[in-house]
Amino acid sequence: MTDIAVHQPIVLIFDGDCSFCTSCVDFLADNLPAMPAAVPYQRADLSGYGISEAEAEARVWLVTPDRHYSGAGAVSALLRHQPEPALRFVGWLLQTPPLSWLADAGYAVVSPLRHILPGGTPACRR
Repeated sequence: MTDIAVHQPIVLIFDGDCSFCTSCVDFLADNLPAMPAAVPYQRADLSGYGISEAEAEARVWLVTPDRHYSGAGAVSALLRHQPEPALRFVGWLLQTPPLSWLADAGYAVVSPLRHILPGGTPACRR
């Protein structure tokens, strides 16, 4: 397979070896009206996005032409880029303290435990 180059205006970069992560991305693709290209970091041109492999292993990334979002911030930004006002509203709420603190804490708990979550595999373990 070839590397994915930086040609998409918005791209979601995730751990393609993690079944839990892949299941989450599949859920978003099935349920969001405006899902960007979703690329496993293992196939992405990470240096072209300015993301290290360690950063890509640690958290999901949403890369836009203006900014890089990671972790819970990537989910919030993804929702803020939706055409439906209700989804954008939830995205704005998730970036506002104290909800942003809760979202970041939740992401910090779930991310290292993803190998034991439904759909998780030993490849998800760090």
